[in-house]
Amino acid sequence: MTLKVFVARRIPQVGIRILKDGGLDVEVNDSDTVLTKKELIDKIKDKEALLSLLTDKVDQEVLSSPKLKIVANYAVGYDNIDLNAAAQRKIIVTHTPDVLTETVAEHTIALLFAVARRIVESDKFTRQGKYEAWGPLLFLGQDAIGKTLGILGLGRIGSAVAKRATALGMKVIYFNRSRNLDVEKEYNARYVEKETLLKEADFISIHLPLTPETRYYIGEKELSLMKTNAILVNTARGPIVEENTLVEALKNKRIFGAALDVFECEPEISCDFDSVTQLKDLDNVILTPHTASASVETRKKMAVMAAQSIIDFANNKNPEHIVRLPLQISCIL
Repeated sequence: MTLKVFVARRIPQVGIRILKDGGLDVEVNDSDTVLTKKELIDKIKDKEALLSLLTDKVDQEVLSSPKLKIVANYAVGYDNIDLNAAAQRKIIVTHTPDVLTETVAEHTIALLFAVARRIVESDKFTRQGKYEAWGPLLFLGQDAIGKTLGILGLGRIGSAVAKRATALGMKVIYFNRSRNLDVEKEYNARYVEKETLLKEADFISIHLPLTPETRYYIGEKELSLMKTNAILVNTARGPIVEENTLVEALKNKRIFGAALDVFECEPEISCDFDSVTQLKDLDNVILTPHTASASVETRKKMAVMAAQSIIDFANNKNPEHIVRLPLQISCIL
C-alpha cells in the first residue's frame, strides 16, 4: 500500500529515511515552524498519513480530511489530538511511549539542582562582571542530600526520578492514583496524600498527565501549603500549574524557587510570556523551552517509532503503539 505522508515539522532525518525507504510518498514541512490549522488542513487534504507533533492541534476539523487514515504523534502524550473524533472516523492514532523516560528524569534532576544551587543566577552574575571575590553569603543555595522529594504521579518517569533521587541520598514520598509497591520497596518510597506531600516535601516534582482533573492541580491553596524553602519542578504539562499564582508565590518568596520546562499556554502554537505571566523577570525560576526529552538519542528514537507506525500501517500491520479508547490514563509526559 503506497501512502502519501505529511510530516508536520522537521524531525531527525532517520525518521524521514524510514518512510522513504519504505516506498512512501513523503512531504515534509521544512520551514520548522508550526503550521496554522488552515495550512495543516490544506497540506493533508490528499494524504492518508500525518506525522504530527505535540504543537499540532489535531482536532475534528483536521481529522475530517477525506483521505486521512492514521496520525502518528511524535510525542508520548496525545492531548493535542481529539481522540474521540479520530475514533468516530476510524482513524488510527499512535504515539511514542517509553522512549523518553530516562531523558526526562535526567532533565528533572538537572533542574532540581540548578534551582537549589542557584546555577543560572550565579552564571548571569559572573557574566555581567559582578563577581569580585569569594563571599561567605554569596548565592547561598540548598543541599539535596537528606532532603525529601515529593513526586506527584509515580508512573514511568516519576519512578525513574525516584531512582535517581534515592541514589543522591534523598528521601522519597509520592502521591499517585494507586500505590506503586515495587517502587516503595526498591527505593524506600513512602505513599502519602497530596496535602501531606505538599507540606512535607523540600522538593516537589510533577509527573502527571494533563486531564480535566489535573488542570490547575497546583494553585494558590497548594502553594500555600508548601515550605518556604520548597522548590517546584514541572516537566509534565504546563496547565497543571496555575502560573499567575506561582508568580506571586515566587515574587513574595513564599517558596524558594521553581523550574518549568512546560508552560500554561501550551500546547497552543506559541507562548508569549509578556501576555501570560512575569516568569521571565524572576530570578528564582528557571525556564527551559520544553526540552526535557531533547537528547539526540531520544529524539531519534521518537522519529523511528513514529515513522515505523506509518510503515506498519502501510504494510497492513497493526502499529505497535496505538492509542486506544477507552483510555487508560497513566502518568506520562
